[in-house]
Amino acid sequence: QVQLVESGGGSVQAGGSLRLSCAASGRTFRDYAMGWFRQAPGNEREFVAGINRSGSSTYYTDSVKGRFTISRDNAKNMVYLQMNSLKPEDTAVYYCAATSSALATTNRVAYNYWGQGTQVTVSS
Repeated sequence: QVQLVESGGGSVQAGGSLRLSCAASGRTFRDYAMGWFRQAPGNEREFVAGINRSGSSTYYTDSVKGRFTISRDNAKNMVYLQMNSLKPEDTAVYYCAATSSALATTNRVAYNYWGQGTQVTVSS
């Protein structure tokens, strides 16, 4: 089992920044690729960013490329999502997820463990 706890959400104006954190506990953190997903009301949960087990490769959905950065610290069992130049359409609940796959797939079905989510609200 892997337990994931997100933090760092909040309300910001468009153009602002937030840094989400995800603390992992349980099984060996470095054995899991990690992903961030988000879900807005009425929408399906969508992939935002992913990072492989070592942190050497990262992946982003097109709408956040150049604005969001995913990173991980395997010594601290943490994964982060730095979000800059936020837009109202980034408003959603953001979830941290872990997959035993070597790479951080965009397919949410591949993720074994999920956090409880943290709300991000961006006002215009």
